Amino acid sequence: MRDADGTGRDDGGRRRRLLLVSTNYAPEHTGIGPYATQVAEHWAARGHETHVLAGMPHYPSWSVDPAYRGAWRRTETRGGVTVHRRRHTVPGRQTAVRRALFEGSLLAHQLAAPPRMPRPDAVVAQLPSLAGGVVAARLAARWRVPYIPVVQDLMGAAAAQSGIEGGDRAAAAAARVEAYALRRATLVGVIHETFTARVTALGVPPERVRTVPNWSHVAAPAQPREETRRRLGWAPADTVVLHSGNMGLKQGLEVLVGTARLAPGLRVVLMGDGSQRGALERLAADVPNLEFLPPVDDADFPEVLAAADVLAVTQRASVLDMSVPSKLTSYFATGRPVVASVADGGGTAQEVRRSGAGVLVPPEDPAALLEAVRGLAADPGRAAVLGAAGPRHVEAHLGRAAGLARYDALLDEVLAGGAGGAGVEGAGR
Repeated sequence: MRDADGTGRDDGGRRRRLLLVSTNYAPEHTGIGPYATQVAEHWAARGHETHVLAGMPHYPSWSVDPAYRGAWRRTETRGGVTVHRRRHTVPGRQTAVRRALFEGSLLAHQLAAPPRMPRPDAVVAQLPSLAGGVVAARLAARWRVPYIPVVQDLMGAAAAQSGIEGGDRAAAAAARVEAYALRRATLVGVIHETFTARVTALGVPPERVRTVPNWSHVAAPAQPREETRRRLGWAPADTVVLHSGNMGLKQGLEVLVGTARLAPGLRVVLMGDGSQRGALERLAADVPNLEFLPPVDDADFPEVLAAADVLAVTQRASVLDMSVPSKLTSYFATGRPVVASVADGGGTAQEVRRSGAGVLVPPEDPAALLEAVRGLAADPGRAAVLGAAGPRHVEAHLGRAAGLARYDALLDEVLAGGAGGAGVEGAGR
């Protein structure tokens, strides 16, 4: 029997009841939301009764979607999935205290009002939401079913590495909560192998860790680049450097402001939203060759990426092993070269090297970033070779069907009782 994505079913055809706990979910279209949505809708397409416990849509703007403002609780059906939403605080500015209030409000509301649903066969959680991990672990223990967290980011490491105000004090507390949530797992998924050491350091036995990489969730561009550039007002002679996605602390986007200052003839574009957008706009107020674009819809997203000459991924120098940007999977799919201003030893650098689709420069170094961009602009042949490597890497390693099949394999393993010695009892400790 085949499912909607063409992957084989290993569950014996039995209809399962599943709960996914993910703060981020559709209509959020960047970050973790698209992955959570595609996993849940994939399970529903396979005939499983699928529920999601989510927050109110707010990312990456960190402002509640107008369609959900004022809602306390809401249950809706999207793509065959029953989505249970609970209200929570949304901090417009990121500090450790504000983030703690955000997580605390999620935790309190979701524990006080869990989904009204029959006992599931398994509970899966998408981290970095500390609240989501704790809620999923508690619900799985209550129902005495397997619990499987998938680590997209590590909040303890993020607090220490991202530069958030009060992060040093928050890091230890966040790590304790993460350890609570992860040690109770039947299996733990991590999106990149560089997370494994952190997870095992929190007390998870190595034999319970599985790597479940993210996949490219955008379509290949279909429109001529020239048409999109003309629509966006980018001249044929412009060299356009584009950063797309969340504008938060860990991205360290000040490096692109600095790059634009160094090269008035370069067009630098920041597309998206996030907690640092206002600060970046103020910082770049006197930089006419840097422009801000709002997020675009899913259909136009790959076209805008493909219209740029260079796609930039940036991180603060302190960011090493707590995050691998989801934007990379989209960047690779569009056939443009990537310049990564990131720490050389981190997972992001590893992914860029693995893809063969970009070049690495030291983080927080505008001059180095500018030199790399100018090098690609002066050597179109090299830029084309790097760009062409991205779609090949997507086809070989980042296909959606393969990514979703890894989630199915996690479920199959725990529900077959083959989770490295951990079973339902592991979820309830």
